[in-house]
Amino acid sequence: MPHLPINISDLRRDYSAAALSEDEIAPNPFVQFDQWLQQALQSELSEPTAMFVATATAQGAPSLRTVLLKEHGEAGFVFYTNYSSRKGRQIAENSQVALLFYWDVLERQIRIEGNAQRVSPLASDAYFDSRPHTSRLGAVASPQSQIIESRTELEKKISELSQQYPDGCHIERPSHWGGYVVRPQLFEFWQGRPSRLHDRLQYSLQPDGLWRIERLAP
Repeated sequence: MPHLPINISDLRRDYSAAALSEDEIAPNPFVQFDQWLQQALQSELSEPTAMFVATATAQGAPSLRTVLLKEHGEAGFVFYTNYSSRKGRQIAENSQVALLFYWDVLERQIRIEGNAQRVSPLASDAYFDSRPHTSRLGAVASPQSQIIESRTELEKKISELSQQYPDGCHIERPSHWGGYVVRPQLFEFWQGRPSRLHDRLQYSLQPDGLWRIERLAP
């Protein structure tokens, strides 16, 4: 029997796993983030550190992709990439970025807005050296976001580099690859609730360095 087409406008899910109140949330958004991240790490999610990163050109044309969070704390949120990629070029033009973590099992998401800047070369070197050998080869070989002739061309480059740098051989971090730290100015913690009356609590950074917590309408 053929499958009937699914009307996506009829797809709905009611959220009832938890609630989020001003009485329970941490005064510091970095503490609240870590609490939720630890719960995500203990959940059934396959990629709990995956985050969407939104960037834009100087003219405001946006783009979005998924990366993995590698460090976090009061200093900011760190990810690594190719500086010549689309995201790298856009950050060079416009340092304002947005991050989004979505944890469907927990019916939660966290939205973060802030400024991105490169981490120190020493920090990028240390992380690059910690990566698996094949990942380091890939970072050297791939002109990320650039048009290439074929998959074969990329695999040929990897093969050549594998001969040049056999397993166990030190690979120097290419200058076009490294980390960014996003320094937040705003957090929004979202908890799904029944009947679309979701809980949304926003932290905004004030001139005195303190965080103001406000509830947003769902």
